[in-house]
Amino acid sequence: MKSDRLLSILLLLQTRRLVPATELAERLDVSVRTIYRDVEALSASGVPVYAERGRHGGIALLPGFRTDVTGLTADESRALFVLAADGAHAALGLDEAIASALRKVMAALPAPHRPAAELTSRRILVDPVRWMSGPRAVVDVADLYDAVFADRRLRLRYRHSGTRTARTYTVDPYGLVVKAGVWYLVADVDGAPRLFRADRVRGATLTDDQVVRRPGVELAHVWKELRRQVEERQGEVTLRVRVHRSRFDLFLRLNAGVLTGKPGPDERDGEWLLADLAVESPEWARSLLSFGPNVEVLEPPEARAVLAAHAAAVMALYGDPGPERPAGSG
Repeated sequence: MKSDRLLSILLLLQTRRLVPATELAERLDVSVRTIYRDVEALSASGVPVYAERGRHGGIALLPGFRTDVTGLTADESRALFVLAADGAHAALGLDEAIASALRKVMAALPAPHRPAAELTSRRILVDPVRWMSGPRAVVDVADLYDAVFADRRLRLRYRHSGTRTARTYTVDPYGLVVKAGVWYLVADVDGAPRLFRADRVRGATLTDDQVVRRPGVELAHVWKELRRQVEERQGEVTLRVRVHRSRFDLFLRLNAGVLTGKPGPDERDGEWLLADLAVESPEWARSLLSFGPNVEVLEPPEARAVLAAHAAAVMALYGDPGPERPAGSG
Protein backbone atom coordinates (compact mmCIF):
# COMPACT_ATOMS: atom_id res chain seq x y z
CA MET A 1 0.00 0.00 0.00
CA LYS A 2 1.18 3.54 -0.72
CA SER A 3 0.79 4.65 2.91
CA ASP A 4 3.07 1.81 4.08
CA ARG A 5 5.63 2.74 1.41
CA LEU A 6 5.59 6.41 2.44
CA LEU A 7 6.16 5.40 6.05
CA SER A 8 9.02 3.10 5.02
CA ILE A 9 10.66 5.92 3.07
CA LEU A 10 10.34 8.25 6.04
CA LEU A 11 11.90 5.71 8.43
CA LEU A 12 14.78 5.00 6.04
CA LEU A 13 15.51 8.71 5.62
CA GLN A 14 15.60 9.18 9.39
CA THR A 15 18.41 6.62 9.71
CA ARG A 16 20.56 8.05 6.89
CA ARG A 17 21.48 11.61 5.93
CA LEU A 18 21.11 10.91 2.22
CA VAL A 19 19.68 7.85 0.43
CA PRO A 20 19.97 7.41 -3.38
CA ALA A 21 16.59 7.14 -5.10
CA THR A 22 17.79 3.96 -6.80
CA GLU A 23 18.44 2.35 -3.42
CA LEU A 24 14.99 3.30 -2.13
CA ALA A 25 13.43 1.90 -5.31
CA GLU A 26 15.32 -1.38 -4.94
CA ARG A 27 14.44 -1.77 -1.25
CA LEU A 28 10.75 -1.05 -1.80
CA ASP A 29 10.49 -2.91 -5.13
CA VAL A 30 9.18 0.05 -7.12
CA SER A 31 10.53 2.28 -9.90
CA VAL A 32 12.65 5.38 -9.33
CA ARG A 33 9.83 7.40 -10.90
CA THR A 34 7.49 6.10 -8.17
CA ILE A 35 9.98 7.09 -5.47
CA TYR A 36 10.07 10.67 -6.72
CA ARG A 37 6.26 10.78 -6.79
CA ASP A 38 6.24 9.50 -3.19
CA VAL A 39 8.73 12.21 -2.20
CA GLU A 40 6.40 14.82 -3.68
CA ALA A 41 3.51 13.33 -1.69
CA LEU A 42 5.54 13.49 1.55
CA SER A 43 6.50 17.10 0.84
CA ALA A 44 2.87 18.02 0.15
CA SER A 45 1.87 16.55 3.53
CA GLY A 46 4.35 18.78 5.37
CA VAL A 47 7.40 16.52 5.66
CA PRO A 48 10.58 18.57 4.95
CA VAL A 49 12.00 16.18 2.35
CA TYR A 50 13.98 17.16 -0.71
CA ALA A 51 15.98 15.64 -3.58
CA GLU A 52 19.62 16.37 -4.35
CA ARG A 53 20.50 15.90 -7.99
CA GLY A 54 23.81 14.76 -9.40
CA ARG A 55 26.11 11.78 -9.20
CA HIS A 56 26.23 11.80 -5.40
CA GLY A 57 22.67 12.97 -4.90
CA GLY A 58 19.67 11.32 -3.36
CA ILE A 59 16.68 11.89 -1.09
CA ALA A 60 17.12 13.60 2.29
CA LEU A 61 15.25 15.14 5.22
CA LEU A 62 16.06 18.58 6.56
CA PRO A 63 18.56 18.28 9.45
CA GLY A 64 16.94 17.91 12.85
CA PHE A 65 13.60 16.62 11.59
CA ARG A 66 12.34 13.54 13.45
CA THR A 67 9.00 11.86 13.74
CA ASP A 68 7.78 9.52 16.47
CA VAL A 69 6.15 6.59 14.70
CA THR A 70 4.21 4.31 17.07
CA GLY A 71 1.59 2.95 14.69
CA LEU A 72 2.88 -0.63 14.57
CA THR A 73 0.43 -3.21 13.27
CA ALA A 74 -0.32 -6.45 15.12
CA ASP A 75 1.82 -8.50 12.69
CA GLU A 76 4.72 -6.04 12.95
CA SER A 77 4.56 -6.23 16.75
CA ARG A 78 4.71 -10.04 16.72
CA ALA A 79 7.51 -10.06 14.14
CA LEU A 80 9.76 -8.05 16.46
CA PHE A 81 9.64 -10.82 19.06
CA VAL A 82 10.53 -13.73 16.74
CA LEU A 83 14.24 -13.65 17.47
CA ALA A 84 17.02 -16.24 17.58
CA ALA A 85 17.63 -17.50 21.12
CA ASP A 86 21.08 -18.34 22.53
CA GLY A 87 22.64 -17.50 19.18
CA ALA A 88 23.71 -14.34 17.39
CA HIS A 89 23.09 -11.85 20.21
CA ALA A 90 24.85 -13.94 22.85
CA ALA A 91 27.86 -14.49 20.57
CA LEU A 92 28.22 -10.75 20.16
CA GLY A 93 27.83 -10.09 23.87
CA LEU A 94 24.49 -8.40 23.21
CA ASP A 95 22.12 -10.85 24.90
CA GLU A 96 21.42 -8.43 27.77
CA ALA A 97 21.09 -5.56 25.32
CA ILE A 98 18.47 -7.33 23.19
CA ALA A 99 16.48 -8.28 26.27
CA SER A 100 16.50 -4.66 27.44
CA ALA A 101 15.59 -3.41 23.96
CA LEU A 102 12.62 -5.76 23.74
CA ARG A 103 11.36 -4.61 27.12
CA LYS A 104 11.46 -1.01 25.86
CA VAL A 105 9.72 -1.97 22.62
CA MET A 106 7.06 -3.82 24.59
CA ALA A 107 6.40 -0.71 26.66
CA ALA A 108 6.09 1.41 23.51
CA LEU A 109 3.72 -0.96 21.68
CA PRO A 110 0.07 -0.01 21.29
CA ALA A 111 -1.71 -1.60 24.27
CA PRO A 112 -3.93 -3.94 22.17
CA HIS A 113 -0.85 -5.56 20.59
CA ARG A 114 1.15 -6.27 23.74
CA PRO A 115 -0.49 -9.60 24.70
CA ALA A 116 0.06 -11.04 21.19
CA ALA A 117 3.69 -9.91 21.13
CA GLU A 118 4.39 -11.39 24.57
CA LEU A 119 2.70 -14.67 23.62
CA THR A 120 4.77 -14.85 20.41
CA SER A 121 8.01 -14.60 22.40
CA ARG A 122 6.88 -17.60 24.49
CA ARG A 123 5.46 -19.71 21.64
CA ILE A 124 8.03 -19.19 18.85
CA LEU A 125 11.69 -20.15 19.22
CA VAL A 126 14.31 -19.91 16.47
CA ASP A 127 17.33 -22.19 16.84
CA PRO A 128 19.81 -21.57 13.98
CA VAL A 129 21.94 -24.68 14.60
CA ARG A 130 21.36 -27.69 12.33
CA TRP A 131 20.69 -31.17 13.68
CA MET A 132 23.72 -33.46 14.01
CA SER A 133 26.10 -30.63 13.17
CA GLY A 134 28.33 -31.61 16.08
CA PRO A 135 29.73 -29.39 18.83
CA ARG A 136 31.25 -26.12 17.68
CA ALA A 137 34.31 -24.45 19.10
CA VAL A 138 33.71 -21.43 21.29
CA VAL A 139 34.24 -18.37 19.10
CA ASP A 140 35.01 -14.92 20.50
CA VAL A 141 33.01 -13.06 17.87
CA ALA A 142 32.91 -9.98 20.10
CA ASP A 143 36.53 -9.12 19.17
CA LEU A 144 35.72 -9.33 15.46
CA TYR A 145 32.55 -7.34 16.09
CA ASP A 146 34.59 -4.52 17.62
CA ALA A 147 37.08 -4.72 14.76
CA VAL A 148 34.60 -4.33 11.92
CA PHE A 149 33.24 -1.15 13.52
CA ALA A 150 36.69 0.40 13.97
CA ASP A 151 37.03 1.06 10.19
CA ARG A 152 40.65 0.02 10.24
CA ARG A 153 42.49 -2.77 8.52
CA LEU A 154 42.73 -6.04 10.39
CA ARG A 155 45.65 -8.46 10.60
CA LEU A 156 44.39 -12.05 10.85
CA ARG A 157 46.10 -15.29 11.73
CA TYR A 158 43.88 -17.86 10.02
CA ARG A 159 44.02 -21.64 9.78
CA HIS A 160 42.51 -23.05 6.61
CA SER A 161 40.64 -26.36 6.61
CA GLY A 162 42.96 -29.33 6.30
CA THR A 163 46.05 -27.42 7.46
CA ARG A 164 47.81 -27.32 10.83
CA THR A 165 49.53 -23.95 10.65
CA ALA A 166 47.93 -20.51 10.42
CA ARG A 167 48.59 -17.99 7.67
CA THR A 168 48.64 -14.22 8.12
CA TYR A 169 46.39 -11.91 6.13
CA THR A 170 45.85 -8.16 6.13
CA VAL A 171 42.18 -7.64 5.36
CA ASP A 172 39.69 -4.83 4.82
CA PRO A 173 36.54 -5.91 6.73
CA TYR A 174 33.00 -5.30 5.49
CA GLY A 175 31.28 -7.04 8.40
CA LEU A 176 30.12 -10.30 9.96
CA VAL A 177 27.59 -12.84 8.69
CA VAL A 178 26.08 -15.74 10.64
CA LYS A 179 24.81 -18.58 8.45
CA ALA A 180 23.24 -21.70 9.95
CA GLY A 181 24.89 -20.92 13.27
CA VAL A 182 28.38 -20.40 11.78
CA TRP A 183 29.99 -16.95 11.92
CA TYR A 184 31.99 -15.58 8.98
CA LEU A 185 34.11 -12.47 8.55
CA VAL A 186 33.56 -10.91 5.12
CA ALA A 187 36.55 -8.89 3.95
CA ASP A 188 38.67 -7.89 0.97
CA VAL A 189 42.23 -9.13 0.57
CA ASP A 190 44.12 -6.99 -1.95
CA GLY A 191 40.77 -5.79 -3.30
CA ALA A 192 39.29 -9.27 -3.79
CA PRO A 193 36.41 -10.60 -1.66
CA ARG A 194 37.25 -13.36 0.84
CA LEU A 195 35.37 -15.36 3.45
CA PHE A 196 36.93 -16.29 6.82
CA ARG A 197 35.24 -18.67 9.28
CA ALA A 198 35.39 -17.10 12.72
CA ASP A 199 36.18 -20.42 14.43
CA ARG A 200 39.37 -20.71 12.34
CA VAL A 201 40.70 -17.28 13.28
CA ARG A 202 43.70 -17.77 15.56
CA GLY A 203 44.37 -14.09 16.17
CA ALA A 204 43.05 -10.67 15.11
CA THR A 205 44.91 -7.38 15.53
CA LEU A 206 43.81 -3.92 14.47
CA THR A 207 46.36 -1.97 12.43
CA ASP A 208 46.77 1.80 12.26
CA ASP A 209 45.78 1.84 8.58
CA GLN A 210 42.34 3.07 7.55
CA VAL A 211 40.14 0.40 6.00
CA VAL A 212 39.98 0.47 2.18
CA ARG A 213 36.67 -0.75 0.78
CA ARG A 214 35.57 -0.78 -2.83
CA PRO A 215 33.52 2.36 -3.59
CA GLY A 216 29.77 1.86 -3.29
CA VAL A 217 30.12 -1.77 -2.13
CA GLU A 218 28.28 -2.86 1.03
CA LEU A 219 28.39 -6.04 3.13
CA ALA A 220 25.23 -7.43 1.50
CA HIS A 221 26.75 -7.10 -1.98
CA VAL A 222 30.00 -8.85 -1.02
CA TRP A 223 28.15 -11.63 0.81
CA LYS A 224 25.92 -12.25 -2.21
CA GLU A 225 28.99 -12.55 -4.44
CA LEU A 226 30.84 -14.89 -2.07
CA ARG A 227 27.77 -17.05 -1.49
CA ARG A 228 27.35 -17.47 -5.25
CA GLN A 229 31.00 -18.50 -5.57
CA VAL A 230 30.67 -21.09 -2.81
CA GLU A 231 27.47 -22.54 -4.27
CA GLU A 232 28.96 -22.76 -7.76
CA ARG A 233 32.13 -24.39 -6.43
CA GLN A 234 30.07 -26.95 -4.53
CA GLY A 235 28.35 -27.97 -7.76
CA GLU A 236 31.42 -28.71 -9.88
CA VAL A 237 30.92 -32.51 -9.74
CA THR A 238 27.64 -34.41 -10.10
CA LEU A 239 27.31 -37.72 -8.26
CA ARG A 240 24.75 -40.20 -9.57
CA VAL A 241 23.66 -42.36 -6.64
CA ARG A 242 21.03 -44.94 -5.84
CA VAL A 243 19.48 -45.06 -2.40
CA HIS A 244 17.47 -47.81 -0.74
CA ARG A 245 13.94 -46.66 0.08
CA SER A 246 14.35 -47.64 3.73
CA ARG A 247 17.05 -44.97 4.17
CA PHE A 248 15.85 -42.38 1.70
CA ASP A 249 14.19 -40.05 4.23
CA LEU A 250 17.41 -39.78 6.25
CA PHE A 251 19.46 -39.44 3.05
CA LEU A 252 17.24 -36.58 1.91
CA ARG A 253 17.45 -34.74 5.24
CA LEU A 254 21.25 -34.90 5.30
CA ASN A 255 21.84 -34.08 1.64
CA ALA A 256 18.98 -31.78 0.63
CA GLY A 257 21.40 -28.89 0.17
CA VAL A 258 23.27 -30.63 -2.68
CA LEU A 259 20.37 -32.55 -4.22
CA THR A 260 19.58 -31.54 -7.82
CA GLY A 261 16.41 -32.43 -9.67
CA LYS A 262 13.76 -34.82 -8.45
CA PRO A 263 14.78 -38.36 -7.40
CA GLY A 264 13.15 -41.14 -9.36
CA PRO A 265 12.74 -44.91 -9.11
CA ASP A 266 15.45 -47.28 -10.27
CA GLU A 267 13.80 -49.28 -13.05
CA ARG A 268 16.04 -52.25 -12.29
CA ASP A 269 14.78 -52.57 -8.72
CA GLY A 270 11.73 -50.85 -7.23
CA GLU A 271 13.30 -50.84 -3.75
CA TRP A 272 15.84 -48.24 -4.87
CA LEU A 273 15.68 -44.57 -5.89
CA LEU A 274 18.08 -42.67 -8.15
CA ALA A 275 19.31 -39.17 -7.25
CA ASP A 276 21.89 -36.63 -8.42
CA LEU A 277 24.08 -34.63 -6.02
CA ALA A 278 26.02 -31.51 -7.04
CA VAL A 279 29.21 -31.50 -4.92
CA GLU A 280 32.60 -29.84 -4.88
CA SER A 281 34.78 -32.89 -5.67
CA PRO A 282 34.73 -36.71 -5.90
CA GLU A 283 36.22 -36.79 -2.37
CA TRP A 284 32.84 -35.56 -1.06
CA ALA A 285 31.49 -39.08 -1.67
CA ARG A 286 33.24 -40.23 1.52
CA SER A 287 30.36 -38.76 3.54
CA LEU A 288 28.06 -41.40 2.04
CA LEU A 289 29.99 -44.28 3.59
CA SER A 290 27.92 -43.90 6.76
CA PHE A 291 24.95 -45.32 4.83
CA GLY A 292 26.82 -48.59 4.24
CA PRO A 293 25.25 -50.78 1.55
CA ASN A 294 22.09 -48.63 1.42
CA VAL A 295 23.68 -46.01 -0.84
CA GLU A 296 25.67 -46.79 -3.99
CA VAL A 297 27.54 -44.19 -6.04
CA LEU A 298 27.10 -45.07 -9.71
CA GLU A 299 29.00 -42.18 -11.32
CA PRO A 300 31.56 -40.75 -11.82
CA PRO A 301 34.25 -43.45 -11.71
CA GLU A 302 36.54 -41.14 -9.69
CA ALA A 303 34.02 -41.05 -6.84
CA ARG A 304 33.65 -44.84 -6.89
CA ALA A 305 37.45 -45.12 -6.69
CA VAL A 306 37.48 -42.80 -3.64
CA LEU A 307 34.88 -44.97 -1.89
CA ALA A 308 36.67 -48.20 -2.82
CA ALA A 309 39.95 -46.89 -1.40
CA HIS A 310 38.36 -45.81 1.88
CA ALA A 311 36.38 -49.04 2.18
CA ALA A 312 39.60 -51.01 1.66
CA ALA A 313 41.31 -48.96 4.38
CA VAL A 314 38.45 -49.69 6.78
CA MET A 315 38.62 -53.41 5.95
CA ALA A 316 42.36 -53.39 6.58
CA LEU A 317 41.74 -51.82 9.98
CA TYR A 318 38.82 -53.98 11.11
CA GLY A 319 39.15 -57.12 8.98
CA ASP A 320 40.59 -60.49 10.00
CA PRO A 321 43.80 -59.62 11.90
CA GLY A 322 45.46 -62.92 10.96
CA PRO A 323 47.75 -65.02 13.14
CA GLU A 324 50.49 -62.37 13.50
CA ARG A 325 48.19 -59.68 14.99
CA PRO A 326 45.67 -61.01 17.50
CA ALA A 327 42.46 -59.04 17.81
CA GLY A 328 42.70 -56.39 20.53
CA SER A 329 46.51 -56.22 20.49
CA GLY A 330 48.21 -52.83 20.34
